[in-house]
Amino acid sequence: MTAPEASAASPTTQPATQPGEAALAAVFCIDELLPADARQWQQRARRFAREQIAPTIDDDAERQYFRRELVAGLGEAGLLGMHLHGYGCAGVSATAYGAACLELEAVDSGWRTFVSVQGSLAMTAIARFGSEQQKQAYLPEMAAGRMIGCFALTEPAGGSDPAAMTTQARRDGDDWVISGVKRWIGLASVADIAIVWAVVDGTVRGFVVPTDAAGYSATPIDGKLAMRASIQCEVVLDDVRVPGEGILPLAQGLRAPFSCLNEARYGIVWGAMGAARSCLEAALGRAREREVFGRAIGGFQLTQAKLADMLVEYEKGALLAVHLGAMKDAGTLTPAQVSVGKLNNVRQAIAIAGLARSILGGDGITAEFPVMRHLANLEAVRTYEGTDEVHALILGRALTGLPAFT
Repeated sequence: MTAPEASAASPTTQPATQPGEAALAAVFCIDELLPADARQWQQRARRFAREQIAPTIDDDAERQYFRRELVAGLGEAGLLGMHLHGYGCAGVSATAYGAACLELEAVDSGWRTFVSVQGSLAMTAIARFGSEQQKQAYLPEMAAGRMIGCFALTEPAGGSDPAAMTTQARRDGDDWVISGVKRWIGLASVADIAIVWAVVDGTVRGFVVPTDAAGYSATPIDGKLAMRASIQCEVVLDDVRVPGEGILPLAQGLRAPFSCLNEARYGIVWGAMGAARSCLEAALGRAREREVFGRAIGGFQLTQAKLADMLVEYEKGALLAVHLGAMKDAGTLTPAQVSVGKLNNVRQAIAIAGLARSILGGDGITAEFPVMRHLANLEAVRTYEGTDEVHALILGRALTGLPAFT
């Protein structure tokens, strides 16, 4: 698929602006830094997010409702597996993919997470490590949004230590039989297939598991105070039988799932800045409109200092995302550099959201503004695809050459 036509979404037909957006753009606008193709895809994602997701997202979050009916539209827009080539995928640049992630997360982290789980994790695992038969069978359907995939790696006791994986797969005639428990698996209860990682004779291997297979069950995790418009599950695999050709033939060892995780982490680098921008725009719009002591609160020094701090960190994070995107497109991006982006941008997005809430005052905790929803979601983003501590240790190892994970 080529870059979208201007009539679908282009810089000349931009979506409606948000409160504070024009004022923020007057100081810093990331759009101007994007190559033409990336900007077209950014505008397409922005339009979809604002027209299809934004109108119902607060209600969906309140009701913990995943709006599955939007998935086909994401596929039609070319946003699923968009960084992959062939098999119905758009084959766009890393920068274009990142810019789309930014726009989706500017509305809600849960939908950038969906695109990430579908494309960066499940589809990437098949594209990189699957057989030609698997690619032909699954990737076109997933790219079109007709099939949903999930990525079952994390375990209840494992968390940041996937090397401690207890899920096992064994041969039984021509089949594989998989047993184990996974937790915090996005989309697992609505997925058609699961990419399940299990230990085979001491080596981690990947499998494509149809979710209607006997012994597979996925239970959504209840009581979440973040990612409420998204789905995360506990998955039980009770002697799930998979045909012999269900194994991903090229996936051997933890390097395989880790390479998929790095794709997802890269999307977070951009996405977190989308949430940060949304919070900054909301705070800026409110600061220019709300009056206390006879004038707009944006006219007080302390409020301006907060806005300035937010802008500086947003601009730094956005520039880092653009820089890492250019490196990824050039083929020079390393996992350690992805960790720099994930660690910094999520951490700073949370700080920006906190300052935005303080500017909004009491109204900042209501659904009138998106800030508390973003703040809660970002705390979840901070935890998945590597916690702050894990990324700090990745960077520490890169700097010193000494592992400190144990």
